[in-house]
Amino acid sequence: MSDKISVTLKLYASLGTYLPPGAERNAANVDADAGATIQSLLDHHNVPPEACHLVLLNGVFQPRDVRASATLSEGDAVAVWPPVAGG
Repeated sequence: MSDKISVTLKLYASLGTYLPPGAERNAANVDADAGATIQSLLDHHNVPPEACHLVLLNGVFQPRDVRASATLSEGDAVAVWPPVAGG
């Protein structure tokens, strides 16, 4: 049994700078520890929590209060957008 899982991390707009080298089209396949949560994955990649406005796990919105407890599984996709300002 492996203690690592592979997930897709998608970071959009200004958050793309937190993706590892070699990322393409705002996404990278990354390894995470088995039992990792959305928040631990984002922390591992130094993504500031305050910059994570819209977070989706496999296309389903994840409110801020569940991100630290929502565990990831092999093949999951986490997509994150920063707050958007317009005028």
